[in-house]
Amino acid sequence: MAWNPKVVVVGIDGSERSIHAAQTAADLARKNESKLYIVTVVRPPEGWWGIVGSPPPADVLTASMSQAQQGILDDTVAQIALDGVEWEVAEEIGEPATALADVCRDKEADLLVVGRRGAGLVERLVMGSVADRVAHYAPCPVLIVP
Repeated sequence: MAWNPKVVVVGIDGSERSIHAAQTAADLARKNESKLYIVTVVRPPEGWWGIVGSPPPADVLTASMSQAQQGILDDTVAQIALDGVEWEVAEEIGEPATALADVCRDKEADLLVVGRRGAGLVERLVMGSVADRVAHYAPCPVLIVP
């Protein structure tokens, strides 16, 4: 019996590796006639307003993060071949591995695709890669694309 995923989620962050992961996910979705969700997750920056400043109003923070996410989504969609694929984009805010696992649960995903690395070196050293963490949290198989 062949495995035929009907819902594929791909996590992207704008890096080259995540774009490669997105193309891999699109190819799998096309081959299996799956629904593809292209998801970007932004972690709210702590203290991004400066040491002596005060936090920005919530609407300013939300607008700034949404604009950044939309740019990542637009750039990725423009760079991958989505012909013949039913797809949607989604923006999430939070810790990437947990948020991606939550999206997989919500969409009843059969597969989560992520790039092997995307975050900066400091984040990988302190927290480990999103790919490492998501492999522990995802409720479905995870394909880590090099």
